[in-house]
Amino acid sequence: MKKLLGILLPFVFIQSILAQPEQPVWLSVVYIGNSITQGVMIDNPRKNAPPVKASIYLRKQPGIGEVRYSNQGVSGNTTVDFLPETDTWFPKVKAAADELYKDSWTTLVFSMMLGTNDSAVTGPNGSPVSPEQYYVNMKRIIDELLALYPRALVVIHQPLWYSPTTYNSSIYLEEGLERLQSYTPRLDQLILDYQASHPLQVFWGDRKGYEYFRENHETLFFPEDGNAGIFYLHPNPEGAARLGELWGEAIYRIVKQE
Repeated sequence: MKKLLGILLPFVFIQSILAQPEQPVWLSVVYIGNSITQGVMIDNPRKNAPPVKASIYLRKQPGIGEVRYSNQGVSGNTTVDFLPETDTWFPKVKAAADELYKDSWTTLVFSMMLGTNDSAVTGPNGSPVSPEQYYVNMKRIIDELLALYPRALVVIHQPLWYSPTTYNSSIYLEEGLERLQSYTPRLDQLILDYQASHPLQVFWGDRKGYEYFRENHETLFFPEDGNAGIFYLHPNPEGAARLGELWGEAIYRIVKQE
């Protein structure tokens, strides 16, 4: 009997460990972006902007505990505005991350969607930003984030489609959108480069939104008046909710595989 118990007890102990419920992952998410992330034109963006909806989505997923977040989307901002050396908006991102990351056992995630304003023909700070410079700017931002928060995850979402009429003169039709599209291969390369230098820390996030919003822009974007006619750029409440879900799905996939 004693010999049998000696055999069974380790087995029972191992089984009890395996039966323990998985500890939930607690998330601290800093959303970095422009007016789309900020939630401009939406009533009560503090409740309805994409980062809010993404965080609500994450809280409902199996294995996720508390989700704290900060919306650092700023209307009109480009990658230039978030560069650490400009000392303008990057310190605000850092302050938000520091506040959320007081409990260092949480998983810190930077959710980024930048490029819409960079691709503009004129107007936003630094625009138009070339594809080459876009890569440099994104890398500079991410390098500093990873230096400050070595265990953080960075999730990069593909910038959304916008209508060619978004910019103010008909002579510019298609130019901004073509430049925006040229950023995607640079992001592919950026993420590939980080796989070598910082394995399992920098990921593609949502890549469905571009085509999804292009196909559904009349129902998911606000129609806006411009010098070249009606244009579509900013998600309406339904669009913001859907975008938040897409971001949440991408972040959840990454966090759970980690």
